[in-house]
Amino acid sequence: MHALIEVDVTKARRFIREHRQLTGEKLSFTAFVINCLGKAVEQNKRLQAFRNWRGQLVILEDVPIKAMLEVEKDGKKLPFPHIFRSVNHKNYRDIHQELRTAQQNYHNEKGMAYMRIFLKLPWFIRRFFYWLVTKVPTIFPQYTSEVMVTAVGMFFDGVGWGIPKPNNTLTVALGPIVEKPVVRKGQIVIREIMHVTLSINHDIVYGAPAARFSKYFKELIESGYGLTKRDDLTEKKENLITTK
Repeated sequence: MHALIEVDVTKARRFIREHRQLTGEKLSFTAFVINCLGKAVEQNKRLQAFRNWRGQLVILEDVPIKAMLEVEKDGKKLPFPHIFRSVNHKNYRDIHQELRTAQQNYHNEKGMAYMRIFLKLPWFIRRFFYWLVTKVPTIFPQYTSEVMVTAVGMFFDGVGWGIPKPNNTLTVALGPIVEKPVVRKGQIVIREIMHVTLSINHDIVYGAPAARFSKYFKELIESGYGLTKRDDLTEKKENLITTK
């Protein structure tokens, strides 16, 4: 099942812009979304569940999230996969630093090396590997995750949602961010709105839990979760303000 939602990202985007003006550091908006997603899935762990070869439901305690990151090679921007492990035990800064390191060192990523070899194998071997990875709980977390984030909004402008053909229990497709008029406290104001598609495996997650997850995930993003808390990032910003 797919949910097409609009999320107000004005607060988070403003914080990221102001931080860059104060420090010169470009914070990752994708890392912010991953941080919010990890918190939301931690409260609704069935969103990362999968069935083993016996058909039994397996729910992991930690929250790994697979993301398609953007890197630049030979002047071209290309996507590549990276798995953020134990996201529910990390803060925004941890995820941001991991993302930047992965983008800089993607040539050395094990996943990239394995993928080059994997794609050269016969199709029936690849299919068996897919089956093995997705059905054996001891192997599954080492290679993939049932939660995936992809930013389709980088490929087009304007209003719209990208609906993927997912193989995961939860796939989050981040669409474009546009300015739109909305009503706040009886006043029409311009806000930055991101179009998000949530694709959820209905065989594993029922409608009511999926709706509660969607609501909580949206609330986390709109509140600027992880950015506005008093952590090292916020303290650094406050110190810069007081010394200006």
